[in-house]
Order: sequence, then C-alpha cells, then structure tokens
Amino acid sequence: MLKKIRKTIKKAAPKAIEKISWGMPTFWQGKNVIHFAVFKKHIGICPGDITEIPFKQRLKNYSTTKGSIHFPLDKSIDYDLIADITRFRVKTVCGK
Repeated sequence: MLKKIRKTIKKAAPKAIEKISWGMPTFWQGKNVIHFAVFKKHIGICPGDITEIPFKQRLKNYSTTKGSIHFPLDKSIDYDLIADITRFRVKTVCGK
C-alpha cells in the first residue's frame, strides 16, 4: 500500500522532491506538499491544514484532524482522492 501511495503522489506531483520531514516520507516543492506514514490501524496522509480543502464531501467517511486524513488499514485506499489532494496541494504551495 505504501509503495502504491508513493507512486500515486509522485505521479500527481512529478516535480516534487522526496525527503524525510517530521519523521515521515515527504514530497516537497518549495514547501511540504504532503507527508504519509503507516500507523497501527491506519495510513496517515498529512497534506497540511485540511480545513480549507475542497474535498470535505469525499473525506466524510474518514477520520481526520486539522492536518491529516486517516485511511483505515482494513479498508481499500482511495488512491484517486490521494492524487487529487496532492494536485491541490501542489497548486496551493506553488501559488497557482
């Protein structure tokens, strides 16, 4: 799952540099675009403050915090949602 998430993010943010930040794999493009990590019961995607992103309806079935989305390990991962959030973050970070 993590390899597919990494590939999904890389495709959605092809100019981003991969690095480790906050102890997590991170895609960076002048600023942090998105982090991801596996935890005991979920995979966390951390795109920064998600209170203003236009995906609230699509996120309603996931546990979220101000800066993260939790994809339960016992359910299928919505890779399209991850790609859309990543593309949104690239536009936000790059000021487009």
